[in-house]
Amino acid sequence: MQDGQRRVVITGLGAVTPLGTGVEKNWQALLAGRSGVGPLTRFDVSDFPTRIAGEVTDFTPTDFIEKKEVKKMDLFIQYSVAAAQMAMDEAKVPITPDNEDLVGCIIGVGIGGLTSIEENHLLFLDTRLKRVSPFFIPKLLSNLAPGQISIRYGAKGINYTPTSACSSGAHAIGEAYRAIRLGDQDAVIAGGAEAALTSLGLGGFVAMRAVSTRNDEPERASRPFDKNRDGFVMAEGAGIVVLEELEFAQSHGATIYAEVVGYGANGDAHHITAPSPEGEGAFRCMRMALRSSGLDPTEIDYVNAHGTSTPYNDATETLALKRVFGEHAAQLAISSTKSMTGHLLGAAGGVEAVYSALALHHQIIPPTINYEEPDPECDLDYVPNTSRPAPVRAVLSNSFGFGGTNACLVFRKWEGAQDGQEEIKR
Repeated sequence: MQDGQRRVVITGLGAVTPLGTGVEKNWQALLAGRSGVGPLTRFDVSDFPTRIAGEVTDFTPTDFIEKKEVKKMDLFIQYSVAAAQMAMDEAKVPITPDNEDLVGCIIGVGIGGLTSIEENHLLFLDTRLKRVSPFFIPKLLSNLAPGQISIRYGAKGINYTPTSACSSGAHAIGEAYRAIRLGDQDAVIAGGAEAALTSLGLGGFVAMRAVSTRNDEPERASRPFDKNRDGFVMAEGAGIVVLEELEFAQSHGATIYAEVVGYGANGDAHHITAPSPEGEGAFRCMRMALRSSGLDPTEIDYVNAHGTSTPYNDATETLALKRVFGEHAAQLAISSTKSMTGHLLGAAGGVEAVYSALALHHQIIPPTINYEEPDPECDLDYVPNTSRPAPVRAVLSNSFGFGGTNACLVFRKWEGAQDGQEEIKR
């Protein structure tokens, strides 16, 4: 981390995932190694080879959104608004006429309002324009996730949506971090959201043969780094963090979960879906994030891996980790929380940032569940099946997406006093 640039801390967390609505539900499920994957119930999949998913099953939109406003929001927007409310309720960022331009919102979304597109397309085919919703376009647009959040809080600063497949949420947090460090913003609500669990959405991934077909044992289907992994499990939800400049956070007594210290973003320039050979792009992105953090690779104790449970991704990520960390790779604790949540696509980086902050805050590393048979190509410490209390100084969180888009974030343990009066120890 370069001297003279402002420091960025995490002061609020929000999560809506297949593990539950709320950060505490998520954290307890992670510690218990519980899977949120189950039989898909939202639409008929009787003729699909994949009939499982990570559905959010306990979400009630009116717990967070006025009833008349719900109909104006696609499900991915509802999830993002709910997660943002959780995070802002914790952070308590003061937004006034004097600073409203310095509080922004960046929410990454990979696919957008696929539910609204499908529903309104069927209505259009049946009735032409008679039943198409006047809210159709605002519901499907990805940038209405940060749009709705900013309207709710009067945050008039930076406001947009990175759409970079499964790196979207991590890119959002990384770009928010940069905006605060450079002095363009004092606080940013950032993360990712996705709700693409529709017949067409799942059908597209089925056609690619990218998703698991372990239908008889859905809770065991997502098994990153295990020899018998057979594809990822599609999931949905949102993960949001509030980022603040350190002195601004201290000025209103915010609780600090962790410090954001590094960010890397690059591209493979290789293939529309496959990662570059031997994880070359992932290697460069991790190296970039570490260099920007100013940390030595040996100071990273835990990697929240991209770890999708596809044969090629997990093997190439392992190769990239070995290349980045050298001998230290054998001492790293590495886990894929996607083993429990499934793959939340554009929301994954946001959710995994929440989990990384919690791991630093509580000094407990979540496990990779369903790790039963080691793969010779994946031979590192993946924290198999059981969470692990351990000293965690810094965390690297990886997100890689179709098109060769990569984003890596580095978080460091906050060691200052929670009243914000003591400086972070270096």
